[in-house]
Amino acid sequence: MLRRSRGTAATAPVPAQVAAGAVLLAGVLALLTATAGAGALRLTGAAVVGTVTAALLVRAARRAGEPTLGPAGVVTLARGTMAVAAVALVGLPAAGTVALVAPAAVALALDGVDGPVARRTGTVTALGARFDMETDAFLLMVLSAHVAATTGQWWVTALGLLRYAFVAAGRVAPWLRGELPPRYSAKVVAALQGVVLVVTAAGVLPTADALAAVAVALAALVWSFGVSVVQLWRAAERHPFDRRRAAGALLTTACLALVGTVLVLPADPGAPAPAAWLRLPIEAVLGAALLAVLPGRARTVVAAGLGALLAALGLLKLADLGFRTFQGRRFDAVTDWSLLGNGLEFLRGTAGAAGTVVAVLAVVVAAVLVVATAVAVVRLGRIAARHRPAAVGGAVLLGAAWLVVGPVAGASLVPGVPVAAADGVAEVAHRTQQVPETLRERRELAAQLARDDVPVPRDVLGALRGKDVVIAFVESYGRTAQLTPEAAPRIRPVLADADARLTAAGFGMRSGVLTAPISGGGSWLAHATLFSGLPIADQGAHDRLTASDRPTLPRILRDAGWETAVVTPATTREWPEAAFFGHQRVYAGDDLGYAGPPFSWSPMPDQYTLEAFSRLELDRTDRGPLLGTVVLTSSHAPWSPLLDPAGIGDGAVYGPYAGGQQAYDTIFSLDRETLREDYLTSLEYSLRSTTGWLAGRQDTGRDLVVLLLGDHEPGATVSGPGAGADVPISVISRDPAVLAAIDGWGWSPGLLPPPDAAPWRMDEFRDRFLATYS
Repeated sequence: MLRRSRGTAATAPVPAQVAAGAVLLAGVLALLTATAGAGALRLTGAAVVGTVTAALLVRAARRAGEPTLGPAGVVTLARGTMAVAAVALVGLPAAGTVALVAPAAVALALDGVDGPVARRTGTVTALGARFDMETDAFLLMVLSAHVAATTGQWWVTALGLLRYAFVAAGRVAPWLRGELPPRYSAKVVAALQGVVLVVTAAGVLPTADALAAVAVALAALVWSFGVSVVQLWRAAERHPFDRRRAAGALLTTACLALVGTVLVLPADPGAPAPAAWLRLPIEAVLGAALLAVLPGRARTVVAAGLGALLAALGLLKLADLGFRTFQGRRFDAVTDWSLLGNGLEFLRGTAGAAGTVVAVLAVVVAAVLVVATAVAVVRLGRIAARHRPAAVGGAVLLGAAWLVVGPVAGASLVPGVPVAAADGVAEVAHRTQQVPETLRERRELAAQLARDDVPVPRDVLGALRGKDVVIAFVESYGRTAQLTPEAAPRIRPVLADADARLTAAGFGMRSGVLTAPISGGGSWLAHATLFSGLPIADQGAHDRLTASDRPTLPRILRDAGWETAVVTPATTREWPEAAFFGHQRVYAGDDLGYAGPPFSWSPMPDQYTLEAFSRLELDRTDRGPLLGTVVLTSSHAPWSPLLDPAGIGDGAVYGPYAGGQQAYDTIFSLDRETLREDYLTSLEYSLRSTTGWLAGRQDTGRDLVVLLLGDHEPGATVSGPGAGADVPISVISRDPAVLAAIDGWGWSPGLLPPPDAAPWRMDEFRDRFLATYS
């Protein structure tokens, strides 16, 4: 029978005993640091867990009226100290695993000591029994977390979580809190869990055998808890279920999940490691302390405001993720709102009417997110105020931990993702700086648009007089395709083969590197940059450019006697900006006579686009010299067959190749490896199509000068983080004088610039090109 201690053991007061346990914990952690290399993050985590545990123990003793833990309680305290120390080693391989097994084994061995000590000294207490049970449960949780982290089998944590799930269920089903009769099988099963987990953590068994043993132990534990539930059900006359408390617990959990997710949402557009979500946001720490001390009405108003602000920051984070994925930069809250219309058009083009529905739903979800986050923060603030001492004390403890693992240690579980998170603060600081910076850039662009520093020469491009000039953009063709280990083995042989074919056809080549103003998307911005000689990095700058009188490269050549035409197969709507750029004839998708199927986002294969350009413009005999701009889009989606140009006709011949293609609106649901492989297949096709078309051009009596370049890097999901914004560019001509004129540029022969090629800014190209050939 449980009874209160009568002081038969000469023991110290509970606070003194807990202080002694803290000293023991500090010594064990120091030893583990020296032997296993537990860093600041792990030590801080163990210290936080130890502090919380000590506070709960002192509180429990005060509520139970026990002035001391007694001799048995001291043994349990030592066991608990070992369990808390093991927290610092969870997930550490090698020496960390060896070091973890030692305190765990000590804790398990002492589990057979505290009970007999309590009985022999007559100090059996309810507090001691509960302390013993919770220590066992905590040790199992630590060991199961370690085994799960080192094996990658996260189902193992069920061994540690079952006890806490049972306690949580008792909060809403009071009959589960009834007294259970002693059961020997329950003690055997409980002991089995610890033994199996220690053996598994020690690595003395093959991994498969150890996990099989863990599975058996888990099955035994589920059976034991099931027996307990049946016993409690039979012993209870009534079986009430507190639906209100259950609903409240679920709602609070949902609020915590929502607020936590918004605060620690990773900024990396790549698939983040699970550990990237394990962070301590300082905003949550400070917010809990603030809301805990504010009075009722003020707390509600402040919490709702903070929730709305948090939701806005979350939406900006999501916008950043999207822009980093597709354009390699963060969302500009001043200039990028106009791109929402482009996004809607994209959805309509890829998903039809469903795209519009998705866009509307996105707006509704955003509004719901703002309201839900505000409500969540109000609820959490009310709970913090209800438990003010715990909320304030926890905030102080976690704030100190944040300082240690953040500014002091700079700890991280995933490279580049600090555990001590301050994303909300950083987001506010960034947006505060971004607005005046964007406005300053607007003023600078306005000043540049008001003048053109390079006067148009009198004999514009006299060195190219009478020649046809073709500017061919291979979309999403960046330097990573030529240089990275994943892409170069596939793309460099294509370029080498193209070098040989073009050389055999009498062409020479010089190649360099341009730095585009954008990455991942926004092709029209790169085109505008190349043509205007100004860095056009966002839609706002593009709109201001097209409303100005800035001379563009096509317009300059048009005024100098060249005819100008642009082939843009992906254009499906009116394009009034074409007149600004100086394109006299525009061939959009419907103007190219294509009768074949579309291929994902690309409405037609590049090979057809180039043949149509030849038919509609280059092969005409009733024209003057031509500046033709061709936008090649097949690099956006997988495509590989190269057909006989003579048999392409109206494109219906492509029909048999359209089956089984990946819809563009689902492409980005693919894993990164598959996406990159599909991209490389597409890029191979685009490069072979373009260079094959050029090598096969028959002499029409006019010289041909081709600028072949990429417009931007593909999205980060393909190119990877830190890909930059460099793109290759080549000048291709049969005329040696055309190539000799750019000897001073430092460009290399062939289609492949060397890895150390010095890039130019893309906006510098227009003026250098004009100055060289005029």
